[in-house]
Amino acid sequence: MAVRLNIGCGMAPTAGWINYDNSPAVRIAPWPMLVRLLKGTGLIDAGHAQFADFCRTHGIRFANAVARIPHADASVDAIYSSHMIEHLDRREARQFLSECRRVLKPHGRLRIVVPDLRVTVNDYVAKGNADTFLDHLQLDLDKPHGLRGHLRELLLGGRNHHWLYDGPSMRKLLLECGFHEVELLPPGRTAIEDPGELDLCERAGESAYVEGRRKA
Repeated sequence: MAVRLNIGCGMAPTAGWINYDNSPAVRIAPWPMLVRLLKGTGLIDAGHAQFADFCRTHGIRFANAVARIPHADASVDAIYSSHMIEHLDRREARQFLSECRRVLKPHGRLRIVVPDLRVTVNDYVAKGNADTFLDHLQLDLDKPHGLRGHLRELLLGGRNHHWLYDGPSMRKLLLECGFHEVELLPPGRTAIEDPGELDLCERAGESAYVEGRRKA
């Protein structure tokens, strides 16, 4: 049976794939009473509590894919990651892609979906609203304030963007990290041999879709 990973799945896990996320909500998901306690004290908000419940009922597993994807070398057929890598800084992004190469089998494929910076910039040029532009970028600009804010930051970490890409820049990064046959694809197309129920049009209209393979 093919081993296929959805890394950074959030609330969009893929049936038939192994679904990972690195949110602290995944770690606390097995303990509903702890989730309620943290929500009651304001250390997590309703959204994080809801996500913890979702992870518990949908079999989402925890993985810090920058440090280690929990699979052996050359043991994975395909990896999918949507709207995740932009939450990493440049060093972390390269470490994540190195981990993907490590666990993929020869000729195994990686599919990365990112928010397309070109779409956001074009929208700014058309509308000229700087506040809306920066809000759409979701950059990690706000500092935590107060004791509760610092505790929330310590517990949950930052969830905003640390880098942004368009299709060509994402393709360039995959090539630099040792992937081959790297293509910028339209939504709905893939070279993954058996994508199963994978959403090949996830967040179409705002995303760039890039695929590459591990060389034999």
